[in-house]
Amino acid sequence: MGSLRLTQLQYRTIIGHCYDQLPDEGCGLLIGPMAGSTPTGVVTEARPCRNADASAVTYTVEPKDMLVAMRAAEAAGNEIIGVWHSHTHTVPYPSPTDVRQAVDPVWFYPIVSFREGEPTIRAYRIIDGEISEVQVEVMT
Repeated sequence: MGSLRLTQLQYRTIIGHCYDQLPDEGCGLLIGPMAGSTPTGVVTEARPCRNADASAVTYTVEPKDMLVAMRAAEAAGNEIIGVWHSHTHTVPYPSPTDVRQAVDPVWFYPIVSFREGEPTIRAYRIIDGEISEVQVEVMT
């Protein structure tokens, strides 16, 4: 399944955005290249988005933010390869709602958890309701 590769700046962008959205869940999109119909795992942009739900327990990427991200990805010759969100009080593992909302089987689904105080990030692939963890590499 490969790994999800973030730069230090992208990692800080994701964590920082999730902090900024507290007490609500933060969310955003990952943009990167594809190898055929599969993401390479390289992230070229971590794009913070608004949580249209404005909720501490659910998220929906603001549709206007999704459209802008899709256009930016296409203009750069890339695609949206994942969506991240935060769990404000639970472990970084997909909830039943997260599994139901997993819109694309090739996407990465990173989750940032604040349950232990310090943020923890883990990533998954969700295919036909089956959850598989993938390694998150923060490049130095």
